[in-house]
Amino acid sequence: MKQLLSGNEAIARGAYHAGVQVASAYPGTPSTEILENMAGYEDVYAEWSTNEKVAMEVGLGAATGGVRALVSMKHVGLNVAADAFFGASNVGVRGGLVVVCADDPGMHSSQNEQDNRHYARFAKVPMLEPSNSQEAYSIMAPAFSLSEELDSPIMVRTTTRISHAKSVVDVNGDRPELGPPPPFIHSPSKYVMVPSYARPRHPLAEQRILRAAQLFEEFPFNEVIWGDRKLGIISAGVAYQYAREAFPQASFLKLVTTYPLPQQLIRSFAAEVETLLVVEELDPFMEEIIKSMGIAVEGKSMFPITGELNTHIVLQGAMKANLISGTQQGAAATTPTSKPLPPRPPLLCPGCPHRGAAYVLSRLRFGPKGSIPQAKVGGRKGKEWHIATSDIGCYTLMVYSPLFAIDSCVCMGASITLAHGLEKAGVAEKTVSVLGDSTFMHTGIPGLVNMVYNRSHSTVIILDNQTTAMTGHQGHPASGRSAKNEQAPKVDMAELARGIGVKDVNVISAFNLKEIEETIRRCTANDEPSVIVVQGPCPLYERISGTAFRVNEERCNGCKLCLDIGCPAITFDGDKAYIVPPMCVGESCSLCVQVCARKAIEKESD
Repeated sequence: MKQLLSGNEAIARGAYHAGVQVASAYPGTPSTEILENMAGYEDVYAEWSTNEKVAMEVGLGAATGGVRALVSMKHVGLNVAADAFFGASNVGVRGGLVVVCADDPGMHSSQNEQDNRHYARFAKVPMLEPSNSQEAYSIMAPAFSLSEELDSPIMVRTTTRISHAKSVVDVNGDRPELGPPPPFIHSPSKYVMVPSYARPRHPLAEQRILRAAQLFEEFPFNEVIWGDRKLGIISAGVAYQYAREAFPQASFLKLVTTYPLPQQLIRSFAAEVETLLVVEELDPFMEEIIKSMGIAVEGKSMFPITGELNTHIVLQGAMKANLISGTQQGAAATTPTSKPLPPRPPLLCPGCPHRGAAYVLSRLRFGPKGSIPQAKVGGRKGKEWHIATSDIGCYTLMVYSPLFAIDSCVCMGASITLAHGLEKAGVAEKTVSVLGDSTFMHTGIPGLVNMVYNRSHSTVIILDNQTTAMTGHQGHPASGRSAKNEQAPKVDMAELARGIGVKDVNVISAFNLKEIEETIRRCTANDEPSVIVVQGPCPLYERISGTAFRVNEERCNGCKLCLDIGCPAITFDGDKAYIVPPMCVGESCSLCVQVCARKAIEKESD
């Protein structure tokens, strides 16, 4: 049966047909849809784990118990899961364990574009890379078989284009009949990594990689495509698709097994071509390994080491190296005819519950109608200057005009700990840290424990919209919803903060600017740690709607104060403000009403 599937959908389907019984993940673009699709299968246990480290350990636990498990995350998630990932490599598995890691070249929705192929080499974990949805589906069964044969996790590395692009897939498998899990095998020398047991495991990992290299020489999805032997290209993943379009006449070695590389296959291919290129995104991962084999090859001298590739970029690199014909050179020199879209910074949605806190933080730091420079040394005199550290989520968009409300965003969980570090460094300004409910569950809790234990005076603002909004409204432990969208126990973050030892805990509305400002002022003035939980539903998840507001033109004097809240529904028509009716969520928000000094904003029905 043929179906049109994205790479993520194909991975989930392939894992299901491979007999996966446990799937765990933390949502993060571009990997999110893998677990969402796994959760649709009734006979698979699927969970949104608290963070990626937890997800990795859940998968390892299932594999240790003898069943097949799938773990998925985006590239920066593997940083969080690295301790467990390396540990899984050391102890090995019993049931198959496949870890899908989705890189994001070009940083479409990420803070960096690290090349996670290095993790496979670092942890001595075999790695596969599909180049389309068909391969994403087809390699899952052999990946689990390899995991069990090699006693090792298997890493499947994808990228944004593979994850999200759709192509036709021949779905030719069926789910096997699965019985109860086998009896647990007690084996302390394999699973208890005290030094005396851990030392013998390292040589086994080295032997595993040698065995994987032998198996990969005959791996069925590696493919040699002979063409003009003047130019041979080694590639993998989506970069192979770009290279095929740029060099339709060349010879190709398309690799799915990208660690360890099949060296004999590469040597045989290289011996048959005059010039050898590697086309790969981000780091010269394969290129450097092939050079270390003593084979003359080029790659990053022609193609960029940062950002995504595409056919045009590959053609331009080849043109500089005089590797393409005159006709192709003309195509490479021609700028793509489609005009770029006008630049538009991402904005918080109309009715977003984070906007009120962002507006207040901006006012407290810069005053009303403040002009905020991109870089500012020092701060204003007085107590109202704050440093606002942020985490990663929708609220990170507070950094853009007109709010300019945050000063940092590094990684999940870092807002609280960065603020604590600033305070302990003796920085004079008051610090507040901003993070979401899902991020607080992810890695914010240890930071809050550390802040209380080490007697910080900082204020933590938890923006609680009861969902993981930026990645598509997934549940988390404080949302009360499971990955299968079933009711689940719900963490009370305010009570949790009190249990940690925070005495000044506040739960307030996200749409009451006066209450938000008064609470932040009071908390930051105190010499003790404080937590403010700002509650309000995500309008895209709750589908909030109400009577839209409009501008009374007779009262409006064009002062533009309403633009300071950064709502996309508010614009200007001539010298008067105008609210776009279909975008306005109405009285469930009303922030614009609260900031209008002339009371010129009123309900449509008034």
